[in-house]
Amino acid sequence: MRAKRRFGQHFLSDPRILARIADALGAAAGDTILEIGPGRGGLTAELLARAGRVVAIERDRDLIPDLRARFPRLELIEGDALDVDWAAAVGGAKPWLLAGNIPYNITSPLLERALTPPRPARIVFLVQAEVAGRIAAAPGTKDYGALTVGVQSAAAVERLFSVPAGAFQPPPKVDSAVIRLTPLAAPLVADADIARVRRLVVGLFGFRRKQLLRGLRELTGWSADAVAPVAAAAGLDPVARPETVSPDGFARLARALVDAGWGAEYPS
Repeated sequence: MRAKRRFGQHFLSDPRILARIADALGAAAGDTILEIGPGRGGLTAELLARAGRVVAIERDRDLIPDLRARFPRLELIEGDALDVDWAAAVGGAKPWLLAGNIPYNITSPLLERALTPPRPARIVFLVQAEVAGRIAAAPGTKDYGALTVGVQSAAAVERLFSVPAGAFQPPPKVDSAVIRLTPLAAPLVADADIARVRRLVVGLFGFRRKQLLRGLRELTGWSADAVAPVAAAAGLDPVARPETVSPDGFARLARALVDAGWGAEYPS
């Protein structure tokens, strides 16, 4: 079965790499795993060897018959992972784990979905190496940005190991990396405030190399005298650059802004 470009398919078959990915998930015999895009079933076989139950979502209907034939214990759902109800797919299992060699073109929406309640206990994704670097970046580095803040506000991030393009068939044009996300018991941002904080973070990163004071003025339309106390209330230096503010700093800043009246015209 040839890979289909429209589905962003790049099949990984190296047994050592597949085993390392499955091991990174840390599944036990009683666990339920949801796999995004089993493809030809390389990772699926490793997951089934470790967990009591594996549910997989596959969009390519041409791959379904072979997967069913090879893995009778696999619970296979034909559909788009962005459309399927993941909580319903795992049948209310708690805890549950999430894994997948995910298509590069839908990495961001899959990450957002993975970190939206009800969250899995652990997530292991194979992603584009550049994206892995951005997700795991530290404040003040060139890779640090809105994606970093969004993910790190909800999960602890580990960049585990790289996977060369030559390990895939067909080879992608870039290298990949495996990341492990462990959702925080207490996310930095309340679920009801995610949209507001995202608007703040994306807006300020539009001024990432400007002083925080200027970015806040541009974003809120307030005067310098009005935004300076907000930055102080959040424990932030008003002359710092947005690219140096930690995820926790953005969460504090969002709360201080709301307390000062920002965003009242927007739903949370």
